[in-house]
Amino acid sequence: MALAAGIIALIPGRMDAMNGVSAKSAILMEQHSGRVLFAKDAYTKRRIASITKIMTAVLAIESGKMDDLVTVSARAVRTEGSSIYLRQGEKIKLRDLVYGLMLRSGNDAAVAIAEHVGGSVEGFVFLMNKKAAEIGMRDTEFANPHGLDDAENHYSTAYDMALLMQYAMKNSEFRRISGTKVYRAPAPPGEEGARVWRNKNKLLTSLYEYCTGGKTGYTKRAHRTLVTTASKDGVNLIAVTLDAPDDWNDHIAMYEYGFSHYHIAKVSGKRIIGKIADPFYEGRLRAARDLQYPVTSEEESELRVNVYLLKPRAEWKEDPDRVPAAVGKAVLYLHDKAVDETPLLYEHKKEESGENSFWDLFSFLGVRSDG
Repeated sequence: MALAAGIIALIPGRMDAMNGVSAKSAILMEQHSGRVLFAKDAYTKRRIASITKIMTAVLAIESGKMDDLVTVSARAVRTEGSSIYLRQGEKIKLRDLVYGLMLRSGNDAAVAIAEHVGGSVEGFVFLMNKKAAEIGMRDTEFANPHGLDDAENHYSTAYDMALLMQYAMKNSEFRRISGTKVYRAPAPPGEEGARVWRNKNKLLTSLYEYCTGGKTGYTKRAHRTLVTTASKDGVNLIAVTLDAPDDWNDHIAMYEYGFSHYHIAKVSGKRIIGKIADPFYEGRLRAARDLQYPVTSEEESELRVNVYLLKPRAEWKEDPDRVPAAVGKAVLYLHDKAVDETPLLYEHKKEESGENSFWDLFSFLGVRSDG
């Protein structure tokens, strides 16, 4: 538990010195790479309560129906627990429902979304589990769109929920909704003004200036659950806690640890290309993007880059237009483990069509870089 001890030292008094992070399960992950910077019992299956709604929001956004008008059913209105007080038969935009879902944790909104996007709650649950499998959430099962304790087969892990948030944060509309502090939706039929929803995520609204979004959760059986994101100096982090009596401070402490100990080491695409001496490729290569990975200051000297290139074929030299678009890759290693890679692209003089060949023939070129 050396990491936990380090966290305690950063923010004295915020956590019990005997137990470290209060959560039964916790994780801190860097968003781009997925590197786990801190973990506590992060792979144990637990109830997750309303952080379930991250998946519900993702599926709603990806449905392409955000401007649809949703007719609220009796089943949605009767849903127990936290509510945005929908009325049976009212019509409301799916986008407004997603804001109510994420900011106010409306269980009625979750059911209305599920019925509209999935055709039924049961159909939507099938989509939730299908998406979880696609993301790689191997220890997760969803039984409803809101996280209420009405099913035994509804659970996840801190690690899986971090994977879900990492996936969700790639979507610009999700990022915008997750990071919204106050949202105004049209008033119910027959009323004037607007519904005003304030985000329940106190890290975002008042407690932590670097917080960029997240989702809260609570049920009697799951206790407090929380997923948040934070950004500082180009470092983007995800924190998850399950069954955490002091979750706000758990997240602040983990973030402060991450921001204090890690930075993003980058190797620019131009620097990668500059190390390549093959005359055939000179002046014709481009890296698809820079390489990057979160490291401590001590780890930075252990980074290296290897470049793998296709060996130029005779027919390519006769007709450069036959060279495939992707001719290799650059791989970033830390302690001999590959941690990031980017394709190397051949720049043609004119537009090409057709399929690209790739790793049928390649040569190896090692390139040393200090990051």
